[in-house]
Amino acid sequence: MKAPLFLALVALAACGASSDRREAEPVLHGKARALDGDTVSIDFRFSGADAVESKQQCQRRGACYPCGKIAQDATARMLRSGEATIRLVGSSSYGRPVAIVSVDGADLGEELISQGFAVPAVEYLTGEPERAARYVAAFEDARSKRRGIHSGEWVEPKQWRRGERLACERR
Repeated sequence: MKAPLFLALVALAACGASSDRREAEPVLHGKARALDGDTVSIDFRFSGADAVESKQQCQRRGACYPCGKIAQDATARMLRSGEATIRLVGSSSYGRPVAIVSVDGADLGEELISQGFAVPAVEYLTGEPERAARYVAAFEDARSKRRGIHSGEWVEPKQWRRGERLACERR
């Protein structure tokens, strides 16, 4: 008699523990896409960094070049270089969760700004003055050394999304 009661209590406890554990697990909300039959991907926007868009063009020596594709490739290289950590912060932007993404401890938003492929969006970092200061310093350094988009003409990513284009893009 005691054994079945004991097993029932163990089973109930296990169910309760399992249920409690599920409630404590983080839940992501975002638009997902299928990579294959059993793998999905959710896109994240960087918190505090606004990179040039993948189809965006910049201009150097009178000609357009695909600065957006170069920025996308830079992000892909950084992601392949180590293990990514995604820390969700804030609410969604453009239907995507907002996150701080780092690879082996390096903040990808800051890295993209430093390489000259993103601009700081400090209006989203009011609660993080240290990170905002690092992003601004990285931007100023990239600009002074003419890295990435700073080597020529470009349109702010948010202006580009609103339809502003360089003359070479309109041809």
